[in-house]
Amino acid sequence: MAGRDHGGGIDAARAIYGGARSDWLDLSTGINPEPYPLPELSPEAWTALPDQAAMDRLLTAARRFWSVPEGAAIVAAPGASALIAQISYVAPAGRVAIAPRTYNEHEASFRMAGWEIGPNAAAEVVVHPNNPDGALSLPPNAPFTTIDESFCDVTPHASLIAEAARPGRIVLKSFGKFWGLAGLRLGFAIGDPAHISALRDRLGPWAVPGPALEIGATALEDMVWAETTRARLDKDASRLDTLMEGVGAVTLGGTSLFRLYQVPEAPAVQDALGREHVLTRVFPYDATWLRVGLPPKARWPQLEHALGTAGGVIRAGKASRGNAVPPDTTRKAQSSG
Repeated sequence: MAGRDHGGGIDAARAIYGGARSDWLDLSTGINPEPYPLPELSPEAWTALPDQAAMDRLLTAARRFWSVPEGAAIVAAPGASALIAQISYVAPAGRVAIAPRTYNEHEASFRMAGWEIGPNAAAEVVVHPNNPDGALSLPPNAPFTTIDESFCDVTPHASLIAEAARPGRIVLKSFGKFWGLAGLRLGFAIGDPAHISALRDRLGPWAVPGPALEIGATALEDMVWAETTRARLDKDASRLDTLMEGVGAVTLGGTSLFRLYQVPEAPAVQDALGREHVLTRVFPYDATWLRVGLPPKARWPQLEHALGTAGGVIRAGKASRGNAVPPDTTRKAQSSG
């Protein structure tokens, strides 16, 4: 299934707007712009097949960091996306309930495995907090449930990790977003031992490379960095809201890794920012939604400059609509920033 909508894509943006790659500020993803500092790696991390001791250390750190309940199993994979692509195959195909405005890889994976998408289903997928609006979910009740917590590390108090102890539950965790190391490709599935075992079998041996095992374990063991980072992200998310509201955008919510705004014509605002080499995210299902990630500390001035141009586009759009942005009709988003 080709052509699914995602953030990223600096090369494609450069083909339209020009500029060197280093000129571009990619705010189209929800990746922490101040990543975890890479530790020094052992030579064996690069030269040997990943061993069980390294995996055990990683999984022990993961259990402690996420307070994994007793009885829940856990498997590490080369990114949460690799797990999303396989989850639809660990139960017999049927009907699965997936919200229409959420991360689109879940629906794509279930459709590819022969599932029907619709309500009143025996299976359910919830993204918690939701991407892109940040809405939080109640614990789902379907017998086979996936809870995608890829963005929940900024609000650990909201985690539904306790659900992992229930039969039929799988909770997903992404490493690359909160720790800012998306290129490392590391993710986790936590939950029903039978489903986790099936995922482990589908992933095959040595699914996680040695460097990811060592870096992931070191980062998950560093609780001080995590707490400091959450405080910084909250502060920066509030700063971004202030900037965007200052040029006429309406804050809808999001998380402290990405913010969702309503503007009269999101593609036009995205275009104006793109001309200043700032990449943002729009959505095919709502032409007024603009998602913006956080810039690294040294590049806030670039965003502020770009918003000088984009603000004119927002104000012009409001004027053409009678100085009002169309009301949002979606469920209210939960903001962590």
